[in-house]
Amino acid sequence: MTPSDGYLLDNRQDEAGQRFDAFATLFDPTTFRHLEALGIGPGLRCWEVGAGGTSVVSWLAGKVGPTGTVVATDIDISRVAPAARPPVEARVHDVGAEEPPGEGFDLVHARLVLVHVPDRERALRSMVHALRPGGRLLVEDADPALQPLLCPDEHGPDQQLANRLRHGFRKLLADRGADLSYGRKLPRLLREAGLRDVRAEACFPVTSPACSTLESATVRQIREQLVHAGLATDEDIDRHLSNVASGSMDLATAPMISAWGRKA
Repeated sequence: MTPSDGYLLDNRQDEAGQRFDAFATLFDPTTFRHLEALGIGPGLRCWEVGAGGTSVVSWLAGKVGPTGTVVATDIDISRVAPAARPPVEARVHDVGAEEPPGEGFDLVHARLVLVHVPDRERALRSMVHALRPGGRLLVEDADPALQPLLCPDEHGPDQQLANRLRHGFRKLLADRGADLSYGRKLPRLLREAGLRDVRAEACFPVTSPACSTLESATVRQIREQLVHAGLATDEDIDRHLSNVASGSMDLATAPMISAWGRKA
């Protein structure tokens, strides 16, 4: 998969940086808490899959220190490149189509990646294979079908419009091969992959300024596709963006499910 083939939200678009910043605000505390609990520390070898932005990569680098390694991979590494200095190695890599960038990793992590990968089964096998015995895997992915609404409190026409556009976004994702119910499957998939001590937890941000930032950037990024597919008009989108900017709506993200386990 190339950066423009299959993936609806291209990292090279201007709005991608805003989306990565919003994800960092919304989800970094959860991700870092889980990574801490898995024992991240000096000297470890880590693989950050689908790195996208720099927040997790930079945090991992600070934890493993100069004696450790963080291999950060993505189909487009333009946004992770600023963090590509020891102990970080940035590599162009498609987790669903290529062999892992090494073996014997102490930790492998992917956040909001596999839901978009056409061959998710191969990607997950690759990540498990790359672990050393006793190594840990943390996969965090969205489940838009579990909670499909942008405005769970749909009490007026502005909220109805917001949820209609969110439905359109979900349709575009599904048409590109995204699995909108992938998050809930992670505990089972990790067990089926042979991991031990599998656990999971969900994070469901509601009514955060970062939710508004994420929504605005996402809609601007997919505007052309929404209109072309007949899922919204330019007038709909302008009105929705104005509503989001007003700060008058309670916006939610899809739940992110974190699942982790240990390789035997």
